[in-house]
Amino acid sequence: MMLSRVKPAVGGEPVQGDKKKKKGKKIPKLEEYVSQRDYMGAMTLLEYKLPLSCFGFQFKRSVGEREEELDLWIAYCAFHLGDYKRAMEEYSSLSLKEGSHPDVWVGLSCTCFFLGMYKESEEAALKAPKSRLQNRLLFHLAHKFNDEKKLMNFHQNLQDVTEDQLSLASIHYMRSHYQEAIDIYKRILLDNREFLALNVYVSLCYYKLDYYDVSQEVLAVYLQHVPDSTIALNLKACNHFRLYNGKAAEAELKTLIDIASTSFDFAKELIQHNLVVFRGGEGALQVLPPLIDVIPEARLNLVIYYLRQDDVQEAYNLIKDMEPSTPQEYILKGVVNAALGQEMGSRDHLKIAQQFFQLVGGSASECDTIPGRQCMASCFFLLKQFEDVLIYLNSVKSYFYNDDMFNFNYAQAKAAVGNYKEAEEVFLLIQSEKIRSDYTYLSWLCRCYIMNKKPRQAWELYLKMETSAESFSLLQLIANECYKMGQFYYSAKAFDVLERLDPNPEFWEGKRGACVGIFQMILAGKEPRETLREVLPLLRNTGNPQVEYIIRILKKWGKENRVAV
Repeated sequence: MMLSRVKPAVGGEPVQGDKKKKKGKKIPKLEEYVSQRDYMGAMTLLEYKLPLSCFGFQFKRSVGEREEELDLWIAYCAFHLGDYKRAMEEYSSLSLKEGSHPDVWVGLSCTCFFLGMYKESEEAALKAPKSRLQNRLLFHLAHKFNDEKKLMNFHQNLQDVTEDQLSLASIHYMRSHYQEAIDIYKRILLDNREFLALNVYVSLCYYKLDYYDVSQEVLAVYLQHVPDSTIALNLKACNHFRLYNGKAAEAELKTLIDIASTSFDFAKELIQHNLVVFRGGEGALQVLPPLIDVIPEARLNLVIYYLRQDDVQEAYNLIKDMEPSTPQEYILKGVVNAALGQEMGSRDHLKIAQQFFQLVGGSASECDTIPGRQCMASCFFLLKQFEDVLIYLNSVKSYFYNDDMFNFNYAQAKAAVGNYKEAEEVFLLIQSEKIRSDYTYLSWLCRCYIMNKKPRQAWELYLKMETSAESFSLLQLIANECYKMGQFYYSAKAFDVLERLDPNPEFWEGKRGACVGIFQMILAGKEPRETLREVLPLLRNTGNPQVEYIIRILKKWGKENRVAV
């Protein structure tokens, strides 16, 4: 049936009750929207160009001054909505007018700063009248330009007031001095309990210090009061990613996406970026390249994506010109150079990698952290000092029990110092098919099996491989290592296959020695007599004239000792 209407869809008089409602309805005032941080509501009110009396402010100015006041408020609201481009356009337009408001230049500088236009931001800031805000802006710009002299000059102008101290704390944070930043935030919080947002900053510092559970506890204080905060919910998702997994993190981020309005642009790029990370790199090539100069971590995560795809050259191209300034950047640059050095056989790249790892692992701030100890282990690994590698890896192994890459490196170091039993156990913990099919893994595990007197398992590893240059190398390893360990039967089998693949005289000599070795083991009672039956076909695969002489001796012994051959 048709739904009844209160009023006609087109035309017609409204019902009487509706008139009364409209008559008593009041337009909210601008100051109400601003105090409630409802910048979208404030912007809507401003764009209707309603009489200024509606805004709750009394102006006794000319029409031109009133228009300027409106535009200033529009720019202010656009800035707080994260629409920095719109704010910049408003401030730029105002700056072109004669006798413009003094706040225009500092406002323009702020918007340019948030858009990453640091040169333009500095030019605008220098045109603004001297103020604490101008000094703070120039302080941050000096940091962006890596101008230590200017940084210290503006640092000296900072006062013991909340805004200046917050600015100093943020510089500490950006320079990776997280504990110093925490100290400032906590000091301010002691005197200003109502500054709840400072809990987010403290939480962020703890996150950077890898104290994810502490970060979550501090963050919860703020989220109890402001459950829809974009920054706080994003940080909560990041903590979940570190503490649990990408799926848990994405669930937290979905809450943020659901409550965000379609017109709310603030942190949109950050959310897109983090979703890629939480999903293990899914959509990286679509999302991350445009964000490289917007979000600092975007470049690093794109490099990580290329490394995971084994596209080492592309990862190197992206990071080669980047001047590292944080431990994470030094580590990643070291990893890329190490991977490229191993792929190309370049000692120069390996040396650069070793220096980067040593720089991080030896620094006072990182030497006792987990990444710092991993760096020292990597440095010694490249130097082939495996005893030292194990000292560092042993100190952090409890954090990486199920980490395949850690176990891969740990097992190699164990095997390199001759601890083959433990190395074998760790190799077998690895679940990643990519690692398990890697030749380095197969060759080391094969060597462990042989050294642990399990030659049959080593041989089975070879049988599972496709015919290739790598399988040929593994055969050589089995043939030679089994020979050294007195495991002559599998050595003979390996030399036999090698000889058939490549009629090299050395392979015949190896097979001959291994077959004679089997005979010696039978004579010593260390090998079953029946093994002799399997030796003869191996010898007959060779057309060397020595074969008949050896077979004749073996047959004679077999006949005398009643062994059917």
